[in-house]
Amino acid sequence: MKNTNDVSYVLRLMPGEDLRVSIKNFVIKYKIEAGWIVTCVGSLVCYNIRFANQHTSASSKGHFEIINLSGTVSVNGCHLHISIADDKGTTIGGHLLNGCIIYTTAEIVVTDSAKYIFNREKDEATGWKELHINPK
Repeated sequence: MKNTNDVSYVLRLMPGEDLRVSIKNFVIKYKIEAGWIVTCVGSLVCYNIRFANQHTSASSKGHFEIINLSGTVSVNGCHLHISIADDKGTTIGGHLLNGCIIYTTAEIVVTDSAKYIFNREKDEATGWKELHINPK
């Protein structure tokens, strides 16, 4: 059943913009309390990501295609994962951090739920701030 209360937004980022910072600013501007990334395609001139179970980031400069971007977004915190491919097609992915700079474009669709509010609270079992879903 289609939920007609959900709202979808489309944004395009330009060369030189920071992918994560731009998404965060967009979420704040539109007061998105419970959203998710539907799709994202584009390219980067550098990346800064955190691989699984690591506390430090990995970064590199070059030309990278954005293969996928997924995750939850909220004015209360975002959790985003990215997959990218280099000029040879080698693909890597991890947690999206600040410092992923757009090369030509990033075309992003975000959906916002009218039913929920997403919060992030430290989970004692994982040690990370994890998603808490609350009704509006």
